[in-house]
Order: sequence, then structure tokens, then C-alpha cells
Amino acid sequence: MTATTDPTAPAAPALAPAASPVLGVPPAAPADAAAHFAASLAFHTDVSDVAAVLTAGGDPGFTLVDTRSTEAWDQGRVPGAVHLPTAQIPRLAADLLDPARPVVVYCWGPGCNGAARAALALARLGYQVKEMLGGMEYWTREGLGYETAAGPARRDADPLTAPLAAGACGC
Repeated sequence: MTATTDPTAPAAPALAPAASPVLGVPPAAPADAAAHFAASLAFHTDVSDVAAVLTAGGDPGFTLVDTRSTEAWDQGRVPGAVHLPTAQIPRLAADLLDPARPVVVYCWGPGCNGAARAALALARLGYQVKEMLGGMEYWTREGLGYETAAGPARRDADPLTAPLAAGACGC
């Protein structure tokens, strides 16, 4: 038996919020949402914001730390970053970082939790720390310049990652 649609039948009702994957759990109260998003921004920054601060010149007010291996560091890193692999944080952080200065960490990209593990290790040592979302992957995908063992490099921006000029999404 095949189903047919009766053009005179009333339209199906809109999904009730409980049946909606978006509204099955209603949005938080505005004050709760504000607290949540403020907390999120206390823990995270993104590639575009870090790039904007670094290209503005002067002291950015934080130390940028690449937490990847030496091989990954040699392959490409954000200009001006300090190299401190996650496993070496307990041994080297005090030699490389000022405990009074905020730290922004990054690893390869969103599919890697190395930056989160590094941030945890640094926080446990008393550092104020944020994670740069997107990591090195999105730094290069946004067409931002980077350094390699062979010298400076840059790739064309991925139009799906950086749809507007200069990699900024306009937000």
C-alpha cells in the first residue's frame, strides 16, 4: 500500500518544544546563560582574537604557548609562541613562564585535547590560563602566517573557515 497526501487535509502541526531536538530542553534563563557564556569566555579564546591582538603590536598581555611536540613545532607554529610541550610543563613551566602573566595555550586543533590537558597542568601550577580554540589547524586554515624550521610560511585561507577578508567572520 502506498501513502498518498490529501491536499485538502490540514497541515501537520509544528513540532512541540518537547519533540524538538533544539527546544526539547528549553533555553536557560537569561541570567544563567550570561553566567555560563561569561565563564566560557574566561576559559577560551579563538584564533581570530589572538591574531588580532598579536598583529596590533606591543605587549599582548599574555604569553602564547604551543604545547605540541618538537616535530610539530618545527612543522609550523604561531609567530611569537613559546614552545612548551604538555609533558614538560611540570619540569619547565617555571623556567619559561611568568606566573603573574596570563597564558594562552594551543595544540593542533579541535580534534585534539592536548591544549586542554596543558591548560589543566598549568592551572594546577597556579597559572591563569585560556585555551585558543581551533589551535594551529585553524590558524593556518584562516590564512594566518606561521613560522617553520625553514622560515616563515602562509597558506591561502580556507573559504569555509575564513569566508571574509582577513579571516574575520564579522562577529
